[in-house]
Amino acid sequence: MATTEKTITVEQIGSPIRRPKEQRATLVGLGLNKMHRRRTLKDTPEVRGMIRSVQHLVRVVEED
Repeated sequence: MATTEKTITVEQIGSPIRRPKEQRATLVGLGLNKMHRRRTLKDTPEVRGMIRSVQHLVRVVEED
């Protein structure tokens, strides 16, 4: 039985320069540390919370 996990793709659109180190660490935790990088992650409450804490630096990419 194959289960399909929901995923979410995020792209970094803002620079971590002159940001608090907590926000930089969150970006690294999401796998984003350079501009325009994309990562596909599991859609969990933890990941959603991380995205919310750096929402001004990332965007959720809608893919078809």
